[in-house]
Amino acid sequence: MEQKRIRQPIVTVCGHVDHGKTSLLDRIRQSSVQKTEAGGITQKISFTLYPMEMLRNACPLIEKTGIKLDIPGFLFIDTPGHAAFTNLRKRGGSLADLAILVIDINEGIKPQTAEVIQILKYNKTPFIIALNKIDNISGWRNPKSRDVGLKENIESQPINIRQNFDEKYLTLVAALNSYNLDADLFYNISDFTKKIALIPCSARTGEGIQEIILMLCGLSQKYLQDRLELGKRARGVVLEIKKEKEMNYMEAILYDGKLSKKDEIALADINGKAIITKIRVLEEIQPLSSKFTSREEVSAATGLRLQLIDKADILPGMPFIEYNNDKEEIEKTFKKEISENIKTDGHGIIAKADSLGSLEALLVLLRQNNIPIVKAGIGKISKTDVISAKANLEINEIDAVIAGFNVSIDEDAKPLLSSAIKVITDDVVYKLIENLSDFRAEKLREIEKNRLMQLASLCKIKILPQYVFRNTNPAIFGVRVEGGRLVQGINFIDSRGEKVGRIKNIQHEKNSVNEAIEGMEVAVSMPGINFERRMKDVDSLYSDISETQFRNFKKNKDLLSQKEISVLQEIASIKRAENTEWGK
Repeated sequence: MEQKRIRQPIVTVCGHVDHGKTSLLDRIRQSSVQKTEAGGITQKISFTLYPMEMLRNACPLIEKTGIKLDIPGFLFIDTPGHAAFTNLRKRGGSLADLAILVIDINEGIKPQTAEVIQILKYNKTPFIIALNKIDNISGWRNPKSRDVGLKENIESQPINIRQNFDEKYLTLVAALNSYNLDADLFYNISDFTKKIALIPCSARTGEGIQEIILMLCGLSQKYLQDRLELGKRARGVVLEIKKEKEMNYMEAILYDGKLSKKDEIALADINGKAIITKIRVLEEIQPLSSKFTSREEVSAATGLRLQLIDKADILPGMPFIEYNNDKEEIEKTFKKEISENIKTDGHGIIAKADSLGSLEALLVLLRQNNIPIVKAGIGKISKTDVISAKANLEINEIDAVIAGFNVSIDEDAKPLLSSAIKVITDDVVYKLIENLSDFRAEKLREIEKNRLMQLASLCKIKILPQYVFRNTNPAIFGVRVEGGRLVQGINFIDSRGEKVGRIKNIQHEKNSVNEAIEGMEVAVSMPGINFERRMKDVDSLYSDISETQFRNFKKNKDLLSQKEISVLQEIASIKRAENTEWGK
């Protein structure tokens, strides 16, 4: 009786794109899904039910080692690289009981691997590391028979190949150490609660696959027993909403309890409100297959496809629970779960993602990169998101940004967008964070530079003597901005350091403008001078800055362009012709 109450552990397979996640799972389940995927990259989350009797057939090591197993099998989740398995969330942590982190032994930790490690640590998910592609180590010898164990084969490699292998795995151990992870080859570990097991393997040849299955069985049996006991109430998470022949299907994972076709379920919306609905069609994933079978009742843990009677707008990543006429209590739980997952700050950017789980992962990574979030939501970038970003322009330009993970921009929102609002989207989280961090760093430089320029304008203008529109009261003539920024009110000196006058107005193409930047040709007005007498032999003018302003510019040289630095040096030379200690 007790055995029936133990559910399948949920195992997610994750890692950097191209490191062989799906190929490894294919080898475990002896299928060839990876070859059918576009470009060999997983396009959707898929689940595989792997019953224990099939596992025993696939892994003779289970019988050989005499390990006692109560678990009824595994539910494997294969995730797209871009989603980083982040849809798999439930209250209080990860939906996955265990994870297999796939790392190419020849490439080591890549940006996406680092991202997955951060999320595994954040979710406190126990994991093992599959060191894939050992067969790509030059000269690697595959075992001659199935009876040769992984440890035995590694130790029997020629000395130069063994040294190459040791170097690669020890480099990885050191890299993992920098993430505060203590790892070693699985056969060197006595206490798996203290060290992370590395299992060298090849998805192509099958070497190490039995050891991976054995490790999952052993860890599940020894450390997960208490977590695997079935509860009395059906609970699950929505993975995807799919359309087939004008029908909406919901793919989901049932992670606790039993669910009957007769049951009503409550699903959470983005605000934690409960959508109460009956089940029209209840289907379960078949063992080692991508096909579903109609069921009257299913038991956790398993993959489901549901057609619901209510046509409500259901979002990926949302939790659901069997409904027992306790809507108020359910909504309290839902609200707590969603508020736990979506915490925002008093200021910051706007973040959007395609599901609750991926939104939470995005927020975790944004915070790790010290990027605050004022508003977060699920679905397309909408008009209200753009309005929120516009409001940020008044508060802090650096936050006038919308970051979208795996989402597009709503057509209604596009007309509201302007160059002042930055929209950064990507379907790879680490690229999104990278692009966002780069933009913020650049924007911060720009803001700091503008602030510096407002304290004092650094500028060199070349006189265009062929464009003299008025000789005096005020003199109006053409100039080209050679470097820096020309703004109204700047006082200018000539190349001998003598004061010339102040710019009152600037015109560009017959329109008054507040400023002109490098390369622009504009007309300027300068009161109090006679152009013919004062400017006849003058080629260029320079902004008249003080020694304090000069030192400030010098201190912030990293904010200046090469041309602006050159202008600064020219001004210093002019001033030092009269006073050798000027600005030093």
